[in-house]
Amino acid sequence: MLSKGVTVSAELRITLAGAERVVAAGTTAGDALEADGRTVIAARVNGEARDLFHEVAEGDVVEPIEVSSDEGRAIVRHSTAHVMAQAVQELFPGAKLGIGPPVDNGFYYDFDVEQAFHPDDLKRVEKRMREIVKQGQLFSRRAVSDDEAREELAGEPYKLELIGLKGGSLEEESVEVGAGQLTIYDNLDPKTGELCWKDLCRGPHVPSTRSITAFKLMRSGGAYWRGSEKNPQLQRIYGTAWESRDKQDDYLKMLEEAEKRDHRKLGAELDLFSFPDELGSGLAVFHPKGGVIRRVMEDYSRRKHEEAGYEFVNTPHITKEKLYQVSGHLDWYRDGMFPPMELEGARYYLKPMNCPMHNLIFRARGRSYRELPLRLFEFGTVYRYEKSGVVHGLTRVRGLTQDDAHIYCTREEMRDELASLLRFILDLLRDYGLDDFYLELSTKDPEKFVGSDDAWEEATQTLREVAESEHLELVLDPGGAAFYGPKISVQVRDAIGRTWQMSTIQLDFNLPELFELEYQAADGTRKQPVMIHRALFGSIERFFGVMVEHYAGAFPPWLAPVQVAGIPIADAHIPYLQDVAKKLRERGIRVEVDTADDRMQKKIRNAQKSKVPFMLLAGDDDIANGAVSFRYRNGEQKNGVPVEEAIAEIVNAVERRVQV
Repeated sequence: MLSKGVTVSAELRITLAGAERVVAAGTTAGDALEADGRTVIAARVNGEARDLFHEVAEGDVVEPIEVSSDEGRAIVRHSTAHVMAQAVQELFPGAKLGIGPPVDNGFYYDFDVEQAFHPDDLKRVEKRMREIVKQGQLFSRRAVSDDEAREELAGEPYKLELIGLKGGSLEEESVEVGAGQLTIYDNLDPKTGELCWKDLCRGPHVPSTRSITAFKLMRSGGAYWRGSEKNPQLQRIYGTAWESRDKQDDYLKMLEEAEKRDHRKLGAELDLFSFPDELGSGLAVFHPKGGVIRRVMEDYSRRKHEEAGYEFVNTPHITKEKLYQVSGHLDWYRDGMFPPMELEGARYYLKPMNCPMHNLIFRARGRSYRELPLRLFEFGTVYRYEKSGVVHGLTRVRGLTQDDAHIYCTREEMRDELASLLRFILDLLRDYGLDDFYLELSTKDPEKFVGSDDAWEEATQTLREVAESEHLELVLDPGGAAFYGPKISVQVRDAIGRTWQMSTIQLDFNLPELFELEYQAADGTRKQPVMIHRALFGSIERFFGVMVEHYAGAFPPWLAPVQVAGIPIADAHIPYLQDVAKKLRERGIRVEVDTADDRMQKKIRNAQKSKVPFMLLAGDDDIANGAVSFRYRNGEQKNGVPVEEAIAEIVNAVERRVQV
């Protein structure tokens, strides 16, 4: 049992596992759950996460939080961050504490130290952490007033800054200070009760450090305090923690595989794209082979959009600031925009979004209900000033091209249009080889929105019903919507299980009002259309990067920049393969014949290194029989395949968009 209170004779009625149960006053959540601190490491009491030492009250509903759940892992990771911070302050006595929240797959903690951490420092910290874990120190929560917290943490300037926030502006900070009452967690020696270390924290935590089973420190780096370049730069140590060593080993193996698949590395090796210093951070150029892949992706998307009734538009890259004043982007999104340019007495901005310009197209002439739904589509390049610390290859850039669509429809058409749109998105993503989905519903940020509560509620409920109709897992993202409307995002798991946000659908009752968009209804009245924002790829650049990593650069034949490599055994066989290549090109196949002076085996290795799906080899016997030796990317080979049969197999694989 994990009890800290004194049991008295009074009895309480609580709900446990759906059934009413009578327990003694002073019973802890851990007692009620009979938790050992290993499998169940915390409790949910009336929907709130609590320590196992939390004493239950009359009428409480108590549920277990298992270490293998997402919530359980987050608690373990935050507790491990505390252990790391304790180890750092013991080894580096002058270190000042920043924040240390759990994050996806791990945790971090920020420190103000005189010198940046060295890899050897991390080894020392990890060794000390294991000693602390072995001690079984207890995590003990106590409430404090603001003044008490300031007195106890007088030597921690960053904690003093957090004390006044009571929830703060960053999600990570809410882990530190919570909302309302401040609490401090003491790490206590399990034998003597002596204080070993303490930290300002909302909690909950695992009952003792022995509940931490598997962890590893990964790396360190610089990070600005509270994410602002105006603040001091601290040193951040990243780590990972899991419920078991097996789970951690699986994660570390996935990281190894992810490193092999890193699109930045493969992009250079396969000559697909680059980021020249002369252009600036986050601005990519696509090389010929990358350009082929991008064109094929775009062409296929265009064809599918044409079949679905979209109309193509184009808009400029810059605009006067008034457009984004009307849309609200200057109020809500200014920090994400490049600075303005002064031209002919007016201020111009590089566009961060296409939607305001599409609204101008809708408004350019009178519209009738007979034209709706009106589906406008554009491969529109936009520019966003991402902070240098978050720019990352193609997946976080400053210049990006969206496959952007805006659908204008009546209120009556809205639900069917959304349902059809979601199916269209999922089907198209499947065509690119992505088929492991779940959906995320982002709801209103109460501090950052335009429009009425009623409109938001209707839009959110409509999106929820449409998402549920696809029978996919639906996860809520409270407060994650854009300022003008709620959003469904399609989350995709790639070949090694990582999750990427792909397509987004946003329902908007507000921009049509701001732009005074109208159509003539069947009864002759003027009505405001509903606007649906939709980006299928998200951005071409990001989708390209995800595809590189999903396929580890070995694209299926229909997307591969070179689909077939012709490899002659000797120079005398080159003309024969060039004739075969001509027939392939007539069928729309991208083929290259290797005419270099290299030996055949090196040509095969070069084609394999370039991840070409098919190789056609030819020698004297092949020419005599009108055949080729058909070699696959995995090294398998069929000899003596008639040329027409080989061509048919290649064309079939491309047309069916299968992987080989």
